[in-house]
Amino acid sequence: MNQKTYFVVCATVFLLVAAAHLTRLIVGWDITIAGWTAPHWISVPGLIVPGALSAWGFVLAARPTPTA
Repeated sequence: MNQKTYFVVCATVFLLVAAAHLTRLIVGWDITIAGWTAPHWISVPGLIVPGALSAWGFVLAARPTPTA
């Protein structure tokens, strides 16, 4: 796997995670882990951080490959 493919795959995974958090915020899904219900505000950083990593991955994938 080359570097560009790696960046696209990682960015896509982060995009899916961010989309899941956004969907949770919009739809109002509850998440329960071992009897503890996660508050909805937890999805805000769960949206911002993977969203930023996804954008960064797509930017890195779009850069021209350096020739040595």
